[in-house]
Amino acid sequence: MKPVASVILKYLVRDRDRHGNVRHYFRAPGRPKVRLHGDPGSKAFMDAYSAALEALQEPTAGAGKAPRPGTISALCVAFYQSSDFRQLATHTRYTYRQILDHFREAYGTGKAGALSSEVIKKILDKWADRPAQAKNILKVLRVLFRFAVSRGLVKSNPAAAVQFKAPKTEGYRAWTDADIEAFEAHWPEGSRARLALALLLYTGQRRSDVVKMGRQHLTDGAIRLRQQKGGASAPLLTLPIHPKLRAALDLLPAGQLTFLMTAHGKPMSPYGFSNWFADCAKKAGLPEHSSPHGLRKAAARRMAEAGCTTMEIMSVTGHQSLREVERYTASVSQKRLAQSALDRMQNG
Repeated sequence: MKPVASVILKYLVRDRDRHGNVRHYFRAPGRPKVRLHGDPGSKAFMDAYSAALEALQEPTAGAGKAPRPGTISALCVAFYQSSDFRQLATHTRYTYRQILDHFREAYGTGKAGALSSEVIKKILDKWADRPAQAKNILKVLRVLFRFAVSRGLVKSNPAAAVQFKAPKTEGYRAWTDADIEAFEAHWPEGSRARLALALLLYTGQRRSDVVKMGRQHLTDGAIRLRQQKGGASAPLLTLPIHPKLRAALDLLPAGQLTFLMTAHGKPMSPYGFSNWFADCAKKAGLPEHSSPHGLRKAAARRMAEAGCTTMEIMSVTGHQSLREVERYTASVSQKRLAQSALDRMQNG
């Protein structure tokens, strides 16, 4: 793979100031020009470039006709333009906008101060068959109205008093080895689908981290990145590159910075990636709900089957909670312990 300095970076432009100094900018159509500091190829420069690429996935705040003051729609726009919103992690901003923009379409013309806890409960009732989505809507509404109260836009937070408990589930379905083999049999080496599988399976990262991975994260035979979840407090991981992932990366065009791109040559959003990858799994004949997160679970399971300790697995996945990793690997531990118990009984 070529070094970063030799890669042609999309949207990168440069000019000279009146003193003859070269300045670099990220300039995408329809977006403000962003100054990139540091030398091209340096960590500071590539971090700034990567952040500018990620920002392309976010709609511009307040676009279109200004909403009527005092409405829920106006409150959402005020939130988007606030420091509270801009300080959130890129993926969090994108997720919040997805939820709030849909909420605005249905209820945006209503008065923000008139939204009550009872009305929110009735809205959530419409999502009774999708409890995870209902829980996310409530979470974002609590954040939105907490902002509104802090700015004196409403008197109280109607979402704060709403209690919602989603039923316990097993979460995302973990991929089996048979699933992985079927996917690899359907999608040839060199395809985007095969690269996506390798990135998910051999790094154990979330979709939000996989879609931003690129050459700027490569250092000394490893991928080095800070996870999106948790923001500045998230762990900075150094992940040695698995040979199968290395083989997949070596097939990429030399001028491609971000590993995973759309068919039109643009970086993928986490949501867009999930939908596309689920479709790839469906075409490979896999069961429904074969999600990217299921491969994160499969990675943890494989490490457990190889005898890795919980702490070793956490050093790869970046989990901060032992309980969460133990939930991923519980079946492996049970199987190993059961085999050990039966072996002892037979030898007793």
